[in-house]
Amino acid sequence: MIRIIALLLLFIPGIVTVFGIKMMRDSLFADFYPIFINPGIQFVVGLLFTIGGIAFLGGFVIYRDRKKERTSKEVKPDKVKLH
Repeated sequence: MIRIIALLLLFIPGIVTVFGIKMMRDSLFADFYPIFINPGIQFVVGLLFTIGGIAFLGGFVIYRDRKKERTSKEVKPDKVKLH
């Protein structure tokens, strides 16, 4: 049950990212939402949604990899090979 809830929580930033991309595309093709006054404002809000969603998903992946010790924080000198 916990994994299903976690999966659903990861879909929310993905949906926000997709909606941000759609808002940017719509502002470029002159299809405006009535809440925005200017197409530039719509584009900037879409850009913020896109960057925020990608940053959240990227942060989740990095946190998960560090928790499972899959990333190396420093290179050990004995494993470096010089040719």
